[in-house]
Amino acid sequence: MTHPTAAVRDRVLSLPPTELPAYVYDLAALRAHAATVRDALPERVELYYAAKANPEPEILTALDPFVDGYEVASGGELAHVVKAVPGHPLAFGGPGKTPDEVTAALEQGVERFHVESEHELRMLAELARRVAPGRRVAVLPRVNLPVADGSLANSSLAMGGRPTPFGMDPARAEPVIRQLADGAYPQLELRGIHAHLASGLEAAEQVAVAGSVVSWATDLGVRLGEVNVGGGMHVDYGDPERRFDWAAYGTGLAGLIERHPRLTLRIEPGRALTAYCGWYATEVLDVKHSHGEEFAVVRGGTHHLRTPATKGHDQPCSVLPVDAWPHPWPRPAAEGERITLAGQLCTPKDVLARRVPAAGLRAGDRVAFALAGAYAWNISHHDFLMHPRPGFHFLDADADADADATV
Repeated sequence: MTHPTAAVRDRVLSLPPTELPAYVYDLAALRAHAATVRDALPERVELYYAAKANPEPEILTALDPFVDGYEVASGGELAHVVKAVPGHPLAFGGPGKTPDEVTAALEQGVERFHVESEHELRMLAELARRVAPGRRVAVLPRVNLPVADGSLANSSLAMGGRPTPFGMDPARAEPVIRQLADGAYPQLELRGIHAHLASGLEAAEQVAVAGSVVSWATDLGVRLGEVNVGGGMHVDYGDPERRFDWAAYGTGLAGLIERHPRLTLRIEPGRALTAYCGWYATEVLDVKHSHGEEFAVVRGGTHHLRTPATKGHDQPCSVLPVDAWPHPWPRPAAEGERITLAGQLCTPKDVLARRVPAAGLRAGDRVAFALAGAYAWNISHHDFLMHPRPGFHFLDADADADADATV
């Protein structure tokens, strides 16, 4: 179990049942966390936010003072981020870019392109010649690098170090990098390399992987301005109070850049920046017994909060008791110590958390699921069964008023 901030708790308890479920974000908490991350990073380490983690405009705006730019991975994200936080540096990544998306990015003046293949490089070069004549477009070939045995063993999601559709095999990337360095594509500028290899790594593992990437890049004998080592900092859903050790990570990166004084490192965290600021709040509709276990059915479910289903974990949560019971029929209540929390969908996979310690849980009580600030609503299958969509509440102690929205 993990507890919401006081502002989130008050908002969740104040909402009528008809306004649940809802996402509630504490923007002051987000800014405080982002400031801690920024302070831990040494100079010559740029921080870009991976917008895919949570692209809500209020989230993007809150992060503005603490990031050097934003990473987008589609034409849709590009258009959205440009509108939400105009005038900021952007990096365009992701496999399978279409000609229309690349054209739009060039027209928007995107700062950097992460190139995933030889085909994508040739497409970018030709479109840059047509759309942005006279401007050299910055390119970072994405490389799927081999790493030391065991470096990615604890990864929850590996995008490199093994056969994947992401980036280029080093044997194919090297000639591409040399062609760029030798001016084979005069409209393109070799800015550096990109190598986001895995997600879910702790600080020491991240530093080790970054060291491997930098060593490979500098051994090429080609002058590079920057190396992007991606994101993927671990977020522990089993122990939500424990956070990635940004201080140790910053110290490790400082040692790395000291050995390479002409190099800028760039990181692109997403989940590790925003996960902690969001809660998915809902109401218990029913408590029932089945084959020796107890289940609570809540409003909403994994069609709003998909992460526990996709990652196979139990979403950490906190029960907020509600004493009032406005109905004339009896109020269902749990008899045991542990209850499994499930949603309203017609599938046994619609489980948010198993065997939660919630003795005395009753219909009408509220439940706030923590770590819902990333990869939650924006990756969920919203329209399955056509249940009502959640509300969105952005709480900001530093602003004159909070913002509410309905999707």
